[in-house]
Amino acid sequence: QVQLVESGGGLVQAGGSLRLSCAASGRSFSTYTVGWFRQAPGKEREFVAHISRIGGFAYYTNSVKGRFAISRDNAKNTVYLQMNSLKTEDTAVYYCAADPQGRTTRDEYEYDYWGQGTQVTVSS
Repeated sequence: QVQLVESGGGLVQAGGSLRLSCAASGRSFSTYTVGWFRQAPGKEREFVAHISRIGGFAYYTNSVKGRFAISRDNAKNTVYLQMNSLKTEDTAVYYCAADPQGRTTRDEYEYDYWGQGTQVTVSS
């Protein structure tokens, strides 16, 4: 069993930056693919980025490419999402999720473990 806890959300002005963290329990975390998803009010949850087990492969949705960077520190059982040049449309609850099968997938249904989410609000 893996438990995920997100942190680092908050209120920031457009153009600003935030770094989200996803801290995990569990000895096998380093073998999991970890993804970030977000859900804005009134919208469905959407994929943002994911990172492979070793961290050598990362993938981003088009709307965040060049602005967000996902990374992981397996020694700390933590995955990060650095968000720069934030826009008002980035406002959402951000969730991290883990796939124990280590797949590189954007499908939220293939992630078995989820955190509780952290709110990111970008003001204009």
